[in-house]
Amino acid sequence: MMAGEQLGRLLLIKLGDGASPGPEVFTNLCGLKDRSFDLSANSVDTTKPSCTNPGGPVQKTSRPGIVSRTFSGSGTFVSSAAMKAFMVHVNDATVFNAQVVVPGLGTYEGSFFAANFTLDGSMEDDLQFSGSFEAADALTFTAEV
Repeated sequence: MMAGEQLGRLLLIKLGDGASPGPEVFTNLCGLKDRSFDLSANSVDTTKPSCTNPGGPVQKTSRPGIVSRTFSGSGTFVSSAAMKAFMVHVNDATVFNAQVVVPGLGTYEGSFFAANFTLDGSMEDDLQFSGSFEAADALTFTAEV
């Protein structure tokens, strides 16, 4: 691997155990094979036609609007105590604390919820899952050093 390159498998979502009081412990969502983290913002149109030359060309302008942070992943379902606790949040549609670790960039931390979660499998294969997790509140970002 060349200098500066990052392994995709190091893009992680770590699930908080909800510990209180005391420091919360974050555990990797195990079994992920494919994963992505979307950093996006709505585009708010700020275009204004010229008051002095209303028939002239109009330059489209925009500014960033609402930001969205979404982690998606899929892989093999691995049964564990952490996964069982996490599945309660998925099943009950409740918020959980998580960290998204983006190699070469840093860590986003805060509340997330499962926007969708699918379990699937065939007769002879291992149980698979896929899910999307959206930020439920403002996230904090800590840059990688």
